[in-house]
Amino acid sequence: MPSPPLAPTSTITTTTHIPLSSSAATTTTHLIKSEQSPMSSPTPPKSTNPTPSLPTTSPSPSPPPLRPTHHPPKLLSRPRKLRKLSPSSSSSATPKRPTPTSTRPLSTPGEIDTALSHLRHADPLLSTVIDHHQPPSFDAFQTPFLALTKSILYQQLAYKAGTSIYSRFVALCGGESSVVPSTVLHLTPPQLRQIGVSSRKSSYLHDLARKYQNGILSDKGILSLDDKSLFTMLTMVNGIGSWSVHMFMIFSLHRPDVLPVNDLQVRKGVQLLYGLDDLPRPSQMDQLCDKWRPFRSVGAWYMWRLVEAKTSSSGFALPPVNSRVISLPHPVPDPQTMPALPAPQQRQQHHPQFIDPINGIMNIGSNYAQLN
Repeated sequence: MPSPPLAPTSTITTTTHIPLSSSAATTTTHLIKSEQSPMSSPTPPKSTNPTPSLPTTSPSPSPPPLRPTHHPPKLLSRPRKLRKLSPSSSSSATPKRPTPTSTRPLSTPGEIDTALSHLRHADPLLSTVIDHHQPPSFDAFQTPFLALTKSILYQQLAYKAGTSIYSRFVALCGGESSVVPSTVLHLTPPQLRQIGVSSRKSSYLHDLARKYQNGILSDKGILSLDDKSLFTMLTMVNGIGSWSVHMFMIFSLHRPDVLPVNDLQVRKGVQLLYGLDDLPRPSQMDQLCDKWRPFRSVGAWYMWRLVEAKTSSSGFALPPVNSRVISLPHPVPDPQTMPALPAPQQRQQHHPQFIDPINGIMNIGSNYAQLN
């Protein structure tokens, strides 16, 4: 028979804490550390035979480390081209004479005499025309806003019709002194239509007045701008083109060096003066009249007089054609061989001018005074 399992026996361990003195604790700790430290190997005995000593030399200092040098990549440069010097660019060539300039208005005392003296010396052909006509006069002055308003009202109208509409416009505003941007903006298109101003011209007048009211344009600013900047600013106004700006600069501001290249009468005058077979184009006018600088405004004034004398029975005749014919800077193409222009461009190119600059713009103020 299997023996019955033995009952588990329990072992009771009793731990007795015996207080140790400080000296005994120190001794016990020292013994424990000595048992845990590894055993040191015995030191070999020193040899009794002397060993000859070798001469010692101080080690040489090692060189400092070299820093890596970075060489920038070489830029491939193109070889310079040798410029050929033309005879005109050589040092022996005579330098071009600078173009004279004039910034004083033509209404300045003595400025017309200076202009006529320059034109006589620069262009003997024009001198003949100057001798047969009275000198121009640029005395009247009006505010730029009033003059620009007149320019818009007189567009594409005969002189008498334009004068009639302008007089009614001034009366509607309350007099010339009341023709200011705020007054023009208060005039409605129906009111302007009753005095003969078209709807399109009404929008032009309002656009001009708004640019004044917004500070884009001002009378003081217009008077201080140079010709090129003034042309750019004024052509921003709806209804004011290059011809209107040129007329304004000559007859209102009295600028001395303005050439209205798009004016048909001035182009005809240049054709008559130089005996040209064809009417010069606007692009050719600058070079043909370059010798008039800086008094091209006065030269243009005499072109109007030349055409006026040609169409009237004044008896004035230019020298023979053979003695005054010149070559154009660019050949004028034959109209029969030129390609046909689109219809809108043809209408713009051959659009007639209904205002005589001599009688229509210079005397606007005096004619209005005579009406009243």
